[in-house]
This record gives sequence, C-alpha cells and structure tokens, in this order.
Amino acid sequence: MTNPANTSATPPLADPRDGLFKAVDLAGDVLASVRPEDYDGTTPCPDYSVRQLSLHLVSVLRRVAVIGAGGQFFAVPHFAEDVADGAWAEAWAAGTKELRSVWSDPAVLGREIGLPWGPVPGAAAAVIYTNEFVLHTWDLAQATGQTPAWDDAVLAAPLAVMHRAVPREPRGGQVPFGPVVDVPEDAPAIDRLVGWYGRRP
Repeated sequence: MTNPANTSATPPLADPRDGLFKAVDLAGDVLASVRPEDYDGTTPCPDYSVRQLSLHLVSVLRRVAVIGAGGQFFAVPHFAEDVADGAWAEAWAAGTKELRSVWSDPAVLGREIGLPWGPVPGAAAAVIYTNEFVLHTWDLAQATGQTPAWDDAVLAAPLAVMHRAVPREPRGGQVPFGPVVDVPEDAPAIDRLVGWYGRRP
C-alpha cells in the first residue's frame, strides 16, 4: 500500500469517489481476464506472483469497504485466501457491491478512517486506495499482457498527490517502492504515475 505520510495534509479533490469507483471497475476487468496459464507468473510488484496479487487485490477491495464503514484495517487479511483460483472475478463482483454500498454515502468523505500510520479523512483514504488499485491493476495488466484503457478520472487524484504521498527520497525500508523511474513530462499519465512509484513503464 502507498504510505502517504503527507497525504492527509494534502487537500484531496472535492469528491474523489468517481475515480475510486472507476479504478475498482477497471481492476475488476483486468482481473476477470487473467488466464490459468498466468497464475504462477511474476509481476512488476516485487515478491508477488499473479495469483498472489489477485488475492491481494480482492483483499484490498474488501478492506476498503470495511474501513469505510468504520471497521478495523487489520480485520481483513493481506490475502483473500478463501478465494479459489479462477474465482477472483466472482469475489470481485461481491466486493464491489459492498464497497459501492459503503462509499456511495457522501458522509464517508468526512469520516475518520483508521490506517496503520494514523487516521485520515475518508476523502484522503479514497485517493490512497485509488492509487493502490491503479498501481496493482497496472502490475497485473503488465504481467498478463493486457492493455487497459486508462481514464483521466481514475488517474487525476493519484497524479495530484503522488509527489507528496511518496517523495523521491528515501526509498526502501518503510517506503516500499523502488527508485523513481523518470519518464518524459509529456508521457502518458499512467506512465508518469507508475514511474514515480518505481515501476518501469
């Protein structure tokens, strides 16, 4: 997960939920297209196979619903081990329904959301998790030969906060990202975003 030490102090977009919902939908589309021959493949996310990343994405989806409703971050395991190979799309559909039910309430934007490094407003949490869904969707797409159509509405909030969320230095240790991969300023938005988080577009 992005550990945005300064994100809570960064004014988020007025209502970042549209980007969050679209990021969730796109992640679901990519997850649904993972093939059995991909399961044991490697991904750009260090130490995660396609199977592990798929299980983690489902877990993140469930966690966003839980914490949005006032639940505890650690109540949801890091991997959705209850989901069998190939059943990720079905689990995603159920998780998406729950997430939308919770986050469609505008009150969630002002709710205090408990994260491991401290509480943040719901609006900031929405940006944090949009970022996580985007990064892992890109990881999964790269690993499985997919080319998602990235929507500007999905990338707007993560791009707006990425430099403050994770500065260029330091990297490693408590900051679980590699060195910045510099890309041209006129590169596609997704390339600029993933490059900042240490992925090579």
